[in-house]
Amino acid sequence: MFNLKLAYRLLRYLMIAFTGSYLTLFTIIGLHAEKSLTSAPPAKHDAALILGNRIHVHGALNPCLTGRVDKGLSLAAQGTVSTLVMTGGRKNKNSNIEAEFMAAYAKQKGYKGTILIETKSRSTKENLELSAPILKAAHIHTIIIVSEPYHLWRTEKLVAAGHLGRGYDVSSDVSYAAAPSTCWVNRGMLSQGALREPLAVMHNFAKGYF
Repeated sequence: MFNLKLAYRLLRYLMIAFTGSYLTLFTIIGLHAEKSLTSAPPAKHDAALILGNRIHVHGALNPCLTGRVDKGLSLAAQGTVSTLVMTGGRKNKNSNIEAEFMAAYAKQKGYKGTILIETKSRSTKENLELSAPILKAAHIHTIIIVSEPYHLWRTEKLVAAGHLGRGYDVSSDVSYAAAPSTCWVNRGMLSQGALREPLAVMHNFAKGYF
């Protein structure tokens, strides 16, 4: 016989567990984000791998995405990298390709260096996996992965799990650079992407990506 009281109790425990997991991850991600912004600038590497994001939000250019490209441009201007690698495909069949937009944006900002693009990925995991053969073909041995502060904790876990390929020593060949986009500067961990990030971590964990 179905026990309604037991079902409600189980649901309550599940909600408590979910909320506790979310808040724990939110705290870990937030602390890591703040640390990434105060880390020493990365040493010279072959390329910056700039992770994609949606191009438009509410009909306007997404400053979260342009902020990532701006950080890559800053690294190039400082001589830290000589190549920019843009990664990101279409969010849906009617949207533009993120990597192509990112490359065009970089050129509009005056960048004249080498740009490589990966145009098929639709997730952070795929950003890494589908960029790997492009990096290998271009003989890029050391990279700086660029994204917003809240995104780097999960990205580091995915790289450590081997989704960039086994040809990189994660302790020396891969570094990370936080992009202080206006999304982050204005809202920090209360930005839409940051609020979703613990859910993305849970999803990646459930899928066995880590």
